[in-house]
Amino acid sequence: MQRLAYAGLLGMGLLLAVPQAQANRGVAFVHGTGKQTDALNNYWEPAIVNTVRAGLPNSANYVVINCDFEKYMWTSEAAGCLATQLTNFINARGITSMTVITHSNGGNVMRWILSNPTWDSRYPNIIAKTRKVNALAPSSAGTPLADAVMNGNTFEQALGWLLGYKSDAVRMQQVSWMATYNANNLYGTSGRPALPKPFRAVVGTDVESSPFDNDSYCGGYASNVGLEATQNWLASCSDGFLNCTSQSAAGTVWFRDINRTRDGEPLSHGQSRRNCFNLDTILRADVNL
Repeated sequence: MQRLAYAGLLGMGLLLAVPQAQANRGVAFVHGTGKQTDALNNYWEPAIVNTVRAGLPNSANYVVINCDFEKYMWTSEAAGCLATQLTNFINARGITSMTVITHSNGGNVMRWILSNPTWDSRYPNIIAKTRKVNALAPSSAGTPLADAVMNGNTFEQALGWLLGYKSDAVRMQQVSWMATYNANNLYGTSGRPALPKPFRAVVGTDVESSPFDNDSYCGGYASNVGLEATQNWLASCSDGFLNCTSQSAAGTVWFRDINRTRDGEPLSHGQSRRNCFNLDTILRADVNL
């Protein structure tokens, strides 16, 4: 009996000594509002993508999504396209654990997939393979700027450069419309079921555009000047496109920009998709955690 017991303990020890299979980790970059065909160069820029994917055990395990996010989030052009490209990425690279990095309205499209697993047969596998979503400046509760565009007031032309003109995605991001979606179709906001995977928001709190401050040129000086102008129609805490309350409405707040960025610099809406103020290295360190 003693020999059998010893053999059993030895066998258990050998089993415990066998290392667990390493997750094959990947990262997906999901753009915001707009119809993208080359989001790597025209939306994110290679600098931030290349820095972030370098944090993976295999830096080739990445994908940059190109979809038509001028459509409603649930459509075949938006969530359907995202599901296709994520599924192809998972299958082609054998991904078992994926960090999804979204920006702006991309967070809404990804949240649609996470909230509606029976909508599309591909969604459950995407959800299973998703480890977390790092949502950069997500428009989870919409923006008053979308209301201004849809109302066709005098600010419409001034805001077109930022939002586009009266697309379905802009219509969808009106404050009251997003409140309806959050209450009925999406998870993760107050009073609603939790999302099945962590949805962690990075919140941009301000815009700086002084011509005498080098930091104002990160992400494009003209863009920051425009965002500082649109900030006049938003709350005091905003990134020039979204109020902080909208960015914080779904999931959890991972961090507010000034609490983690270099020298406590704020991230404008344009800067939160670029390698500004160590955002890229923060994201890089996180993809393998």
